[in-house]
Amino acid sequence: DVVESQEHYKSRWRSIWIMYLTMFLSSVGFSIVIMSVWPYLQKIDPTADASFLGWIIASYSIGQMVASPLFGLWSNHRPRREPLVISTAISVAANCLYAYVHVPHAHNKYYMLTARALVGFGAGNVAVVRSYIAGATSLTERTSAMANTSACQAVGFILGPVFQTCFTLIGEEGVTWKFLCLQLNMYTTPVLFGALLGVINIILIFAIFREHRVDDMGRQYKSINSDGEGSDVLDQNTEGSIDQVAVVALNVLFFVILFVFAVFETIATPLTMDMYSWTRKEAVFYNGIILSVIGIESVIVFMVVKTLSKKTGERAILHAGLLIVLVGFFILLPWGKKLPNIQWQEIKNNSIPRTAPSEMLAPFWSLPELQLPSNHTAEPVGCPVTQSWCLNTPMIYLAQYISSDVLIGLGYPVCNVMSYTLYSKVLGPKPQGVYMGWLTASGSGARILGPVFVSQIYTHLGPRWAFSLICGVVVVSLLLLEIVYKRLIAFSVRYGRMQE
Repeated sequence: DVVESQEHYKSRWRSIWIMYLTMFLSSVGFSIVIMSVWPYLQKIDPTADASFLGWIIASYSIGQMVASPLFGLWSNHRPRREPLVISTAISVAANCLYAYVHVPHAHNKYYMLTARALVGFGAGNVAVVRSYIAGATSLTERTSAMANTSACQAVGFILGPVFQTCFTLIGEEGVTWKFLCLQLNMYTTPVLFGALLGVINIILIFAIFREHRVDDMGRQYKSINSDGEGSDVLDQNTEGSIDQVAVVALNVLFFVILFVFAVFETIATPLTMDMYSWTRKEAVFYNGIILSVIGIESVIVFMVVKTLSKKTGERAILHAGLLIVLVGFFILLPWGKKLPNIQWQEIKNNSIPRTAPSEMLAPFWSLPELQLPSNHTAEPVGCPVTQSWCLNTPMIYLAQYISSDVLIGLGYPVCNVMSYTLYSKVLGPKPQGVYMGWLTASGSGARILGPVFVSQIYTHLGPRWAFSLICGVVVVSLLLLEIVYKRLIAFSVRYGRMQE
């Protein structure tokens, strides 16, 4: 066995830490503007409607889905510094474009759409990051490194809105630099800050990042990506084929995991507005707090699973995580007798009001209160009568909703990190760029389809159908996991080079 030198060890982990930073900045690039996209879009282009906002939000995931396999393929055959620097530079340029979308005299919304798609395209470097970490860590280091990577991603999603909140102090007008045609305000400053972080990231990649490659036992060997940089001394032993059934199964499981979490994020605001008669402002505020707490919970979970996986193994933890997610969505199923408050003011004169349990409607709702004055300007709250299921579907109690949030916030990060860890171990010493690209693309596709699915099912059929279908999807994924359970083993273990 070749013992790794102290210098090589330090260089290897410095490079891994640069990958953590890259992952953090990638998620910040998504979340730092997420709360301000809609008001900024309305300001620069009044012709844009809510449906176009959906395309702008989805464009990030579409860009990432397209770019991930491409950057992954690139990283398989060239030094990884190249796709890392180019992808980060694309994100920097896209953020600068976003800061200038107010300048054109027409079609501003399309410039914003392009900018967000390019930011997502640059975020395709996630595949490069994870493939590098998989190749630069031994099996015993892998779970911890993958958990740290996911934790950095989660922290980025948490801190992005925090940065955005700080920049709101600048205001909508801010400062204008006419010679640059640049407005520094609460909408543009966050993306320019993101661009600055991207430039710093590029500098650190050039200054600190080095190619390193170790086998599953931690021994150094030569890598096609090294370009003469490393001190790798062993030839790569890649004899044996990758278990493609396990690869496909993990891609499907990862898609399901990202899909159900995208559904959960998307449904939070409309569900609470319908069930608890929250205003738009209340729903955004309270759910923002809840999602922040879930983000903190996720970071703690990432740290815990690093230790727990050493005792139980990744497969058992993934199984437990899916079960927790299933229970979380099962709890959301409506039960009981209480019905949600209805936006009665939307009922036409020829509509017949329904009856509902007295403990729910009295004394707040009564027939005389249905006659609102013509100049009434208060925001309507409650479940819209245009959603026919509101008339017969029991409400979801707040305790149910909070309990579900806690469980999903526990199960999702467990499933996320275990999927990546198992995937990288199944692939073994083979170049993982393209495979990681497909895994990232499947997650991006899930984030696109999840909101579309839940918006249609929830609006037309209600929460009972929406959450029942999600439970069904998770049950199917659990059955799939049972079928392939014995195949989800490390490449070296499969070919007898290491014991599990």
